Amino acid sequence: MTQTAPPEIQRKQKLDVVFKVVPPYRVIIHNDDVTPMDFVVDVLMQVFNLSLDSAADVMLTAHMQGKALVVVCPEPLARELVGKAHAAARGAKFPLRFSLEPDE
Repeated sequence: MTQTAPPEIQRKQKLDVVFKVVPPYRVIIHNDDVTPMDFVVDVLMQVFNLSLDSAADVMLTAHMQGKALVVVCPEPLARELVGKAHAAARGAKFPLRFSLEPDE
């Protein structure tokens, strides 16, 4: 029994792929005189996935300078993370506050 090879098929397609560039945003933490430092560090570790050392550095920078950069990420993710952090703070009855700004 003789097998015949399938005919060679050549396809030329032009693919137009459009990628939407999502602008990066900076998540900023603001100091307050009420929220305990250990709670701030916990939120930074749990919500923003920072290491203990990084979370402590961010917390201390905010404490000393009034605010600090937490992370730079795409805007939708930044909004989601800030929402989770605010929910954790409100759930614990603390006024911990984060804000967003475009990363230029």
